[in-house]
This record gives sequence, structure tokens and C-alpha cells, in this order.
Amino acid sequence: MISSVSEAKAQKIWFDEDNLWLSLYDGRTLSVPLAYFPRLRKASKDQLQKFEISGGGIGLHWDDIDEDISVPGLLLGTGDLTQRNKSA
Repeated sequence: MISSVSEAKAQKIWFDEDNLWLSLYDGRTLSVPLAYFPRLRKASKDQLQKFEISGGGIGLHWDDIDEDISVPGLLLGTGDLTQRNKSA
């Protein structure tokens, strides 16, 4: 199971009203609630579309809203770490 997580790479991402969707190179499709990521939830549709798939597909980056998401972390159920990091 760990190898499928560490090898997960985003090919395409898109949004609906409530979710971030990812199409992975291995054929899987993943949906993650925007509620997990307050910066994405609060972003405008234009800001959401200004993303970069980085690291060959292992990272997602939005420069305008200062958001970075790990694709393997999404598969492990890791949500927004901003609040947890502030209290650490």
C-alpha cells in the first residue's frame, strides 16, 4: 500500500463546488473536500485555476494564495496542516 501512495502523481486537477478532484497517472481519481483546505475553500474560482503541478506530479501549488499540497499526503488523508503547525 505504501508504494502506491509514494508513487501517486497528479496528472490533472479540477474543482466542483465542494471538492478538489485529481486524476492520477496510474488511473485513479481522487476527490478531496475543500473543507480540508481553508485557503482553497476561500479562494476565488480564478485563484483556484492558477495552480502548478510540481515535482513531476507529487505536489500542487497555488502561488496567489500561498498553498502547497502533497499528492501522497492526500492519499494518506492529510488535510491542512496550517493550524497544527501554528500551535506546535
